[in-house]
Amino acid sequence: MAGARYLTLENGRVFQGKAFGAGGEVTAEIVFTTSMTGYLETLTDPSYYGQMVVQAFPLIGNYGVIPADFESGTPALKAYIVRSWCQDPSNFRSEEDLDTFLLSRGIVGLYGIDTRELVQIIREYGVMNAIVADEPKADEASLAILRSYTVEHAVNSVSCEFPLLEWSAGVKRTVALWDFGAKRNIARELVKRGCNVVSMPARATAQEILTQQPDGIMLSNGPGDPAENTGIIRELQKLCDSGIPIFGICLGHQLLALARGGSTKKLKYGHRGANQPVQEMMTKRVYITSQNHGYAVCLDETLPSNARASFINLNDGTCEGMEYTDIDAFSVQFHPEACGGPLDTRFLFDRFIERIDCCRTKQSAQPFGKGEPKCH
Repeated sequence: MAGARYLTLENGRVFQGKAFGAGGEVTAEIVFTTSMTGYLETLTDPSYYGQMVVQAFPLIGNYGVIPADFESGTPALKAYIVRSWCQDPSNFRSEEDLDTFLLSRGIVGLYGIDTRELVQIIREYGVMNAIVADEPKADEASLAILRSYTVEHAVNSVSCEFPLLEWSAGVKRTVALWDFGAKRNIARELVKRGCNVVSMPARATAQEILTQQPDGIMLSNGPGDPAENTGIIRELQKLCDSGIPIFGICLGHQLLALARGGSTKKLKYGHRGANQPVQEMMTKRVYITSQNHGYAVCLDETLPSNARASFINLNDGTCEGMEYTDIDAFSVQFHPEACGGPLDTRFLFDRFIERIDCCRTKQSAQPFGKGEPKCH
């Protein structure tokens, strides 16, 4: 029988649950996701670095653990909290159960608590720090230490260390994927569309990226506060002057806005789940999207005149996409590559490829100068 394990929030609230996965004590920022499926994507998404994740959906693990569906090689989250987990998964692709997976990866697990109440608390109080341990940690000294916890060095902790090349069948184009904690399905979607994908580490300079002679530049998702990545923002400003089409997703979207003079803000509890409605401003069409972020681009006077919001969130009106008129670049806050679905916005990869092909055609016809051509 599983032993008792406790979750203590920085506001002093304590939940008693049961232990599964790895043992030990772990402190992290606590967040929740509303996704009903795709828990393997959640467990292996590098954007959860430094966080413990609460699944709002009550039963997790029913289709087991399928390594082919992982979004990264190693989980980045620090703890995993569920109402109940399935001990006998049923899926012909499954290779192990959730408890075994967490134990082998050193991820602390907690189950048997009222996750609905926990999610309500986070929604009301906002994202906060928490600790999972074998005993409550609600004394004032422990809470003071808990409140001081911060996530540090997030992007460099989950980025690749060296340039990595993924080939596609029938090579047509090369895309530099600037890896801030990229989910594997971003590369898969590009490869499907006839691209060589060169993953570049977060610490790469603009010159190192341009040395790969990319036809397009993809800015990936990733964890942490976007404004902390000052070095990346400086190098991205240089890439914006290259004339190469740029497409940013999630953290990449935020970093691009910062590089163009915009600003970002931390949301009360973020958007995490696969049921987020967004509206495209130009067409007024609504899409259901998968999201995982705690920060948003500010739609205020910091936005330059050559930038406009292309998508907005219909729940809270926050920015979900940007279009730039002075450079060949666009970005979205949501995840068009979401492997657990929905698939509504995968057409954005096609738009990116169209821009790449447009620029390749113009380059072959006539040399272009700084910041040109603008194929959009």
